[in-house]
Amino acid sequence: MSSKLSSGSSAHEWSFFRAGGVVQANITKGEDIANLAKLDLKLWFALAMPVKGVRLDPKFLQLIDADNDGRIRPPEVIAAARWAESVFANLDDLFSCRGSIALAAIRDAEILDSAKYALESLGKADADEISLGDIASVDKSMAATLFNGDGVIPASDKLSPAIKLLVQDILTVMGGVTDRSGAAGVDTATADAFYAQADAYLKWLDSGRADAVSIQPCGDATADALAALNAVKTKVDDFFARVRLANYDARALEAINRSQNEYLELAAKDMTISAEELAGFPVALVAPGAALPLAKGLNPAWEGAIHALRDKACAPLLGAKLAELSESEWARLKAALAPFEKWQAARPVTAMDKLGEERARAILASGERDELAALMAKDLAQKPKFDRIESVEKMLRFRQSLVPFLHNYVSFSQFYKQRRSAFIAGDLYLDARACHLCMDVADAGKHAALAGLSGIYLAYCDATRNGIKRNIVAAFTDGDSDNLMVGRNGVFYDRDGLDWDATITKVVANPISVREAFWSPYKKFQKAIEDMIAKRAASAEAASSGKLTNVATSAVNMDKQKQDPAAAPKKFDVGVIAAMAVALGAIGGALSSLATGLMGLKWWQIPLVFVGLVLLISLPSMILAWMKLKRRNIAPLLDANGWAVNTRARINTPFGAAMTDRAQSRAKISTSGKDPFADKKSRWPYYLVIIVALGVSIWGLNRSGLLHKWSHGAIGSTPDAECVEEVPLVQVEQTGEATSAKSE
Repeated sequence: MSSKLSSGSSAHEWSFFRAGGVVQANITKGEDIANLAKLDLKLWFALAMPVKGVRLDPKFLQLIDADNDGRIRPPEVIAAARWAESVFANLDDLFSCRGSIALAAIRDAEILDSAKYALESLGKADADEISLGDIASVDKSMAATLFNGDGVIPASDKLSPAIKLLVQDILTVMGGVTDRSGAAGVDTATADAFYAQADAYLKWLDSGRADAVSIQPCGDATADALAALNAVKTKVDDFFARVRLANYDARALEAINRSQNEYLELAAKDMTISAEELAGFPVALVAPGAALPLAKGLNPAWEGAIHALRDKACAPLLGAKLAELSESEWARLKAALAPFEKWQAARPVTAMDKLGEERARAILASGERDELAALMAKDLAQKPKFDRIESVEKMLRFRQSLVPFLHNYVSFSQFYKQRRSAFIAGDLYLDARACHLCMDVADAGKHAALAGLSGIYLAYCDATRNGIKRNIVAAFTDGDSDNLMVGRNGVFYDRDGLDWDATITKVVANPISVREAFWSPYKKFQKAIEDMIAKRAASAEAASSGKLTNVATSAVNMDKQKQDPAAAPKKFDVGVIAAMAVALGAIGGALSSLATGLMGLKWWQIPLVFVGLVLLISLPSMILAWMKLKRRNIAPLLDANGWAVNTRARINTPFGAAMTDRAQSRAKISTSGKDPFADKKSRWPYYLVIIVALGVSIWGLNRSGLLHKWSHGAIGSTPDAECVEEVPLVQVEQTGEATSAKSE
């Protein structure tokens, strides 16, 4: 079928195809690509597709994804089609899907010149076509050059020693960005940030020396003094707070210094000087007006830290070695080191210490910054040439992948015509079937919440190979679900032919075929009977075990039972026997009624009765299955993976049978030899056939009257109907004599 869609003054006649009950736009020639913007979006098969998780060239998808958001939408597809129209002389060339192109087929003059330049750089000046392999070789050779158009300067031996050392220093402090060659390098933004940090670092150092007396009262050892103070600051503040409380009320001393019971609990354990329980005690014994001892009488867990405070902070700032520290001296000590602590807090966040102050000043004093900037500008000047090479690569990737992409986006012709698609991950072999509709999923639980609306029987599997794990979902579209359950194992072959161990972890049950629905009621009935038999067997086994136990008990207590009349065995329960008789009579009556009804039918009506009975049982489930199979749709499966499918992607019964291959659908399989372990054939089917044949024969004889004649003739008690003289009833009633005479 075809339809003409017009836009403005121009018109393009679109053709459509129907596959699987779905009508789709047929993209078969260059004019279709050129007029893609004129195709109504309502006729597009998909309106969004994720960049990841699809079987298409990832570099090509990145080229189409203009905003780099990981999703491709119609405006980006239309822009790609327009770019292709501006580059290729004939869009029909795209349908060859090759990774090479003749130079004569390039419309854009700049890209043509870049293609010729690339071939010349490879020594192929006489070549009349260029391929992706050629571009890869050019990229590799051009990337190895120092000036490759990305504005990044690596620490190359091609640089002067001074600039190479500068680049290495910048990389040490700042890290770097990746050059086109793959090496780490420096760009303009990184260099500017480095110089800003170097300047801030040196200014910070200079501010510390401007007022060195107040900021660094201990000189170069001020940092060690501050570290010693901060190590015990919280504990010493706590000590003097407890002293002030003791000054207020001496009754608090026992609680402040910890009770004797706490010491007893501590002594009952294996102690270490750094024990956590000991470290929680006061740093020294608290008393009213007490000072902090710096030598003796200290908590063993804090003794070393207090000695460090005495030697590194108290001695240089408060004078000679002190035996104790008062609260006022503690306050002076903290005030003396506060400016240095504030100066340290203002330190810029940088790794310039790796270079040191001397190297940082040398870098800022030299003119190497301008020389490095000139090199980066020279590198960026080559960008247009490299961009044109990238345009050649883009053109080649478009020729190779644009048409397959459109057949997986605007239409699903690759899926419906070739039974392959960008979203198919591989084939799952399980339960004598090959499921071709398999997709990768990130989270089976989240995916199943939406994918269950597809109406397809889905099996989620964990696939593993060499320690690598992936999650897939397989659609079973033909056969039955009898042997599909969580825990079953199969083999998954991905699109590269690699085999993965697959285990079913979750099942979303839906009808698979009408054939399965036909047998479903009988299978359910069979399962119910089996469950009932198993239950009855288990109950009977329990009763039998109980009886055996009772017999054993009775045997042991036989002498007591003889003396105890109450232990005499009970007789049969008449009520139970009567109930069993009634039940058997009811069953026999039902069977008799059925047999009588069948006897009253003509021979050709009996098969119709059986057919009607079968339809009565199976037809409802078959109708329900047929209705659900009509609604099977892969759109929810794709939407759950991030697609936006624009229409019902139906899977009808013939297409479903094509997407799941069953073993019996292949060529006939011949076997030879006798199975030594085959099940023995039962004779009951033959007995049943004989019984049915006898029943039909008796029914036929009865219908013809022969059975009645033979039975009465054999008995000899009843004359034939033709020999019986009929006596009018009126005469018998009128005269008793006639009756008497007749009787004589």
